[in-house]
Amino acid sequence: MEKEQWSSRIGFILAAAGSAIGIGAIWKLPYVTGVSGGGAFFLLFIMFSLFIGLPLLLAEFVVGRSTGKDAIRAYQAIAPNTRWHWIGILGVVTCFILLSFYSVVGGWIVIYFVKGLYGGVIEKGADYGSLFGETIASSWTVLAAQGMFLLITIIVVAKGVQQGIEKASKILMPALFILFVILIVRSLTLENAMEGVKFFLEPNFSNITSESILFAMGQSFFSLSLGVSVMATYSSYLPKNESIVQPAMSVVTMNLFIALLAGLAIFPAVFSFGFEPAEGPGLLFIVLPAVFEKMVFGELFLLLFLALFLFATLTSAFSMLEIAVATLAKGNMKKRASFSWTIGILIFILGIPSALSFGVLGELTLFDKNIFDIADFLVSNILLPIGVLLISIFVPLKMKKEVLKQELLQHSKGGSFLFSLWYNVMRFVVPVVIIVVFLDSLEII
Repeated sequence: MEKEQWSSRIGFILAAAGSAIGIGAIWKLPYVTGVSGGGAFFLLFIMFSLFIGLPLLLAEFVVGRSTGKDAIRAYQAIAPNTRWHWIGILGVVTCFILLSFYSVVGGWIVIYFVKGLYGGVIEKGADYGSLFGETIASSWTVLAAQGMFLLITIIVVAKGVQQGIEKASKILMPALFILFVILIVRSLTLENAMEGVKFFLEPNFSNITSESILFAMGQSFFSLSLGVSVMATYSSYLPKNESIVQPAMSVVTMNLFIALLAGLAIFPAVFSFGFEPAEGPGLLFIVLPAVFEKMVFGELFLLLFLALFLFATLTSAFSMLEIAVATLAKGNMKKRASFSWTIGILIFILGIPSALSFGVLGELTLFDKNIFDIADFLVSNILLPIGVLLISIFVPLKMKKEVLKQELLQHSKGGSFLFSLWYNVMRFVVPVVIIVVFLDSLEII
């Protein structure tokens, strides 16, 4: 049975970056930054991404590429007859939960895109906050849109790595960059735009709390798809003669760049139009129509942006569904399609309560959070930190140092110093930082 592989390094990088960027950088980062203090939070996010996220991304690449296996079997191959394969199981479970509420946001984009086709998103002088609230409160609409989003995800993943995930990512990611630049240019020329830039880029640490630090760390893991072994699964399709260092650095760089673009597109408009930075999950859907309303051919540009935003979101969804499909199909292309459909339908069912959290189930809350927010908090601030903590302990402890060095330095310009730095950061820095931040947020220390 021939194992699937990426056809090129750039295909792997764009697919991995698509998984990392998606909703994490475009949808979630602006609203989490808005509710967590602005510039100081963004600075913490950058630091966590570079000094914790990058070493962890390399660790997941090493696990996947060295074994050539899916998430669960990779850990079994490295540490047989142990329970370390539960890292992979935790990743699959986390992806189930993550995609269940992630697909809800994907459904919101589907709704706005369909409305955009008929010119129904931009309304002169409209209260876009109220319009968004009315849109996501419609139970049948959000469920149908969530189902459509998952249907597209299932079809692409069922086609496999090269013909599905890679082909889509090569076209969509570059187009997203171009349209983002157009949006930023217009956003920065709005009245009071610099107030938004100041909020986004000027650190004010008086707004930072222990919870904000945990959110910044969790956001870096969320944005880079870390802790769920997605990157381990993706790297298992990478040929042995390819470097993993350059792709890892490219993925982190692209993620931070898109995050910067998202902030520069959103926050100037937030302050120009008098919106609240702490608007929450709907921030992007409230701000974008207001920005495009002020542009020539705004309806057309909004439609293009929504299309690319939808595809960027789908690239993340592909990776979440792929980890479960790869685990169950075990490289058997004949089983891939049936598992894609079965798992996708189960995820849709699991996501129904999240989809209805802003409508008929809106009054059902726990700790002042609705079901959607609970699922988001559980994944971003509990399951992902636990997952990356286990990976940071597993890789230096259970993998042979010679194997790690060989994998890390394969076709890389770095030498022994690079490996020693990464190895010691993984052993002594990453797990300590994760534990300290997690315990501090729980007010245990």
